[in-house]
Amino acid sequence: MWIQSLWNSGQFGPALVISWIAWVIVSITMHELAHGWVAIRRGDTTPIDTGHMTWNPLVHMGPWSLIMLLLVGIAWGAMPVDPTRIRGRHGEALVLIAGPAMNLLLAILAFIGLALWEPIAARAGVQDPLLSNFVWFFKTGVMLNIVLMLFNLLPVPPLDGGRILAHYSRGFASFVYSPNGQWITFGAFLLVFLLVGRQIFAVGFALVEIGEAIVRLILPAP
Repeated sequence: MWIQSLWNSGQFGPALVISWIAWVIVSITMHELAHGWVAIRRGDTTPIDTGHMTWNPLVHMGPWSLIMLLLVGIAWGAMPVDPTRIRGRHGEALVLIAGPAMNLLLAILAFIGLALWEPIAARAGVQDPLLSNFVWFFKTGVMLNIVLMLFNLLPVPPLDGGRILAHYSRGFASFVYSPNGQWITFGAFLLVFLLVGRQIFAVGFALVEIGEAIVRLILPAP
């Protein structure tokens, strides 16, 4: 199991495991709540009616998602909305983009934490392993939320990007929501996940490293 493998991988294995699980749960929960908040603002009370406007991650992720998180390290979430109740031509698109936008915000907040943590910790006399554990915590938050944002923006249903494309393209929507189209798009989703997932993670790691390099240039060494 990935937890045991990573836990025993080195000095910071336990910190990485805890950071990954914590960030996955928080990021998915906030992603889904962002969908709900915007849907409510646009006139759809379905998130409230179904009891999904809660901080409880079990409501958003469900037991199977949490089990998959523990087994293989990946998870998913859902926020029920009713497009017919959403006001405005671009209302549904705004609801859909809210999730990736929340992941971008969380990545920015985690990056700010990463940039400020080492100088503050150095002045406070914080030593390893606590110093490095929090560095990995913030790094994980930046990388994971960048990955979630980019992945969800891919134009493949049921990802947010694919649903946004279906909202603006009637032809694409007719194909996607047809019986044959649903199977084809599901297959396309699995293919994209297998082929593009590794590259998106690589982009996430690269952006974290670039961000750290910029911070070192701007902020004085502790």
